[in-house]
Amino acid sequence: MSRTRHHPTLVRAAALAALAAAPSCSDDPVGPEVSSLERIVWEASRDGNPEIYIMFPDGSEPTRLTTNPGDDGNPALSPDGTRIAFHTNRDGNLEIYVMNADGSGVTRLTNHPAPDQVPTWSPDGGTIAFWSGRDGNFEVYTMNADGSNPRRLTNNPAPDQVTSWCSGGRIVFASGRGGNTDIYMMNADGSGVARLTTHQARDFAPACSPDGSRVAFWSERDGNMEIYVMNADGSGQVRLTNDPASDAKPGWSPDGTRIVFHSDRGGDRDIYVMDADGSNLTQLTSDPAQDVAPHWGEIGG
Repeated sequence: MSRTRHHPTLVRAAALAALAAAPSCSDDPVGPEVSSLERIVWEASRDGNPEIYIMFPDGSEPTRLTTNPGDDGNPALSPDGTRIAFHTNRDGNLEIYVMNADGSGVTRLTNHPAPDQVPTWSPDGGTIAFWSGRDGNFEVYTMNADGSNPRRLTNNPAPDQVTSWCSGGRIVFASGRGGNTDIYMMNADGSGVARLTTHQARDFAPACSPDGSRVAFWSERDGNMEIYVMNADGSGQVRLTNDPASDAKPGWSPDGTRIVFHSDRGGDRDIYVMDADGSNLTQLTSDPAQDVAPHWGEIGG
């Protein structure tokens, strides 16, 4: 099937205009008032293949940032809001790349025959965690933000994957090392591994709140994929969504009061946002293509 391809220069110009614009007071924002710098980046297939997009937290002004025949996905805004890390197979297999927040300056950070994927930034922006199959099975790695000094943090026969960096220098991740997939926490050097969930169903895709006190994740413990939240020590596990469809890939607003996620409750996967207690659910995207893997942050510089 043919599809319209937009010239990269025009796309970047549109992106710059969207990034510079600030919503007015009459924009009817979702939930509490948000900073004019806040944006949600996500992966969408609306132009024929997975690309990276950016929008305001109320769903307005969606703008395409990447234009490549390869699949670009799982974007993450840097803490200072100037860069976006993502994974892509544009060079033949999944690798970690970084670009400026307007889509310019795309740079490859990893170069390995095995897949490197799902990057996440350290709170100071100096390090990127990701998971890779380069040592025979999926393990958690870190590298400097320029791609130098890759370091393996986990070493287990079971897969370790889908990380989130927490304040205080800790990393939360999903692992099958306990016999089923649960959520674990460790120090940034791989030491001090602690298991946070112990359920026979899959618990996956953990995301630390900005203050590090809570972890959101999705779980199949009630029969389908739903969003849960717990304290950072694993206590106080609470279900936030309750829908026959699949709710997945949660992420926090910069102030920790809301959670963004994707769901197929509308028939295809779209981006939704809710308060951190599960109330005030709002749909942000409504495209027939797949909108997934949202990350909420602020742009800067």
